[in-house]
Amino acid sequence: MHPYVAERWTDQEADVLRRYFTNLDGPVFALVNLPEVVKGALFARYSRSHKSLRRLFLDEFVGDLDTDGDASIDATVGVKRAEALYERVFSEYGDDSVAQLGGVHLACEQASNLLTKILEWGRLMAYLEQSTRYVAYDARLGGRYRYHRDPAVLASPLGTRYVADLDHLFDTYRALVPVMSDHYRARHPKEAGDSDFVYRQSIKAKAFDALRGLLPAAALSNVGIYGTGQAYELLLLRMRGHALPEAREYAELMVAELRKVIPSFLTRLDRPDRGGEWTAYLAATGRATAQVAERLFAGMEPEPRPAVTLVDFDPDGEDKLLAAMLYPHLDLPDDQVLARVRTLSAGERQAVADAYVGERRNRRHKPGRALEHLSYRFDVLSDYGAFRDLQRHRMLTIQWQGLTPRHGYVMADDVVSAGASAAFEEAMGCSAALHDALTPHFPAQASYAVSLAYKLRYSMELNARAALHMLELRTSPAGHPSYRRICQDMHRLIAEQAGHRIVAGLMAFVDHSDAGAGLERLPGERRAEARRSSPTGQVST
Repeated sequence: MHPYVAERWTDQEADVLRRYFTNLDGPVFALVNLPEVVKGALFARYSRSHKSLRRLFLDEFVGDLDTDGDASIDATVGVKRAEALYERVFSEYGDDSVAQLGGVHLACEQASNLLTKILEWGRLMAYLEQSTRYVAYDARLGGRYRYHRDPAVLASPLGTRYVADLDHLFDTYRALVPVMSDHYRARHPKEAGDSDFVYRQSIKAKAFDALRGLLPAAALSNVGIYGTGQAYELLLLRMRGHALPEAREYAELMVAELRKVIPSFLTRLDRPDRGGEWTAYLAATGRATAQVAERLFAGMEPEPRPAVTLVDFDPDGEDKLLAAMLYPHLDLPDDQVLARVRTLSAGERQAVADAYVGERRNRRHKPGRALEHLSYRFDVLSDYGAFRDLQRHRMLTIQWQGLTPRHGYVMADDVVSAGASAAFEEAMGCSAALHDALTPHFPAQASYAVSLAYKLRYSMELNARAALHMLELRTSPAGHPSYRRICQDMHRLIAEQAGHRIVAGLMAFVDHSDAGAGLERLPGERRAEARRSSPTGQVST
């Protein structure tokens, strides 16, 4: 018995859907026979809607498409001719090179917040995940709150408690949303010129931001993925060897749908000498390393650290950066260029950086690959909600530890000032107690019980170019206060601890304004409304 809720369609709806989706009732399905721009727009809208992708397509997209010519297509059957073609091409060109050229848009629905982090591990894929900021998580699915119900847990003596305690977390979230909304309306009165819709959306986003920490990691999300056949193969190999049963079972759902559209790209998965060995290797090394770590560090407790620590950087990094900026414009050996850079005055060094970066009018004007010649490694202890946002940045190396209540939790100051702290704290206690009860019997599934407000430790290693992108994006005033503070700290540490003030100065659009002081989404909602009312759909910024 699987834990997924199947949607129901009218005969007319099903007739349209089967032309474009590889199944009509499962949580995983591929998008086919649609223009790329439509698939991209669907995924973009998906991240801010409570609807499933198929329902969203019917309600908001199908009316703008000419579907008459597709009436004879049935995407739920599979693609036999394509399979024969791929087999012939594979034999001629080799599987790896061809598997990098065929891509699939795949919808992954009803995935827990633990599973979404596994799905979003690969660098060479694109993801859009349902936002906790725009979607009310008290909405029910099939008459139940939206969280993963692990079959083994539900069948155990802890099953009744699991459902009752997670229902309680969602009940608390539901009860406090109007409390926080009233609090923010009193603190931030509606301004003249703002429509009721813009103001209401901004207040809702603020309330959802303050309370998302109540949601357990079992809370369900929808993820839209675009990737090549090779990227899916690597993802599925990892998932098949993962300790979390949900990941292993979900992998089989994904395989079934992907084989309908890129069948031969996945033939290696089930070969004992290829996919079988790779999966066994990944699972075995994971178990062995965990055992060694437990033995070597038994009894050790974490020492106190700041929320963000810069643990590794190259003291000569700026010299190497400037040399990399100059290198393509010279005919000298790399070490000779570096030696000359070390003799430059402070003014000459700054002149090199200024010339290379030029005039950046906005954060989308990004300097080139010279910034990839120096890297930083940060250790971060933050609430899981902030981690789930930062983890999606692909051009970094991120590793995280297990999600437990061990490091405490984060509660927004606004929850206290709104008089909701007692209910919040009680919910955190419920979450921690359920985790501790599950751990001896279901160690892999125990993290489902942990609320997103609890802290997780993770490390991020990234080069200066990736840091520029992430820190400028994630410190923008529209961002969630929790990850804004993390990225503001990272920027300060680059300048002050590493002493890389030229690098920090290149990040001209890092915003150090107070995180959480206003209605973060209000300017964005104003721009969105202006675009909707503009004949061209564009607004100058």
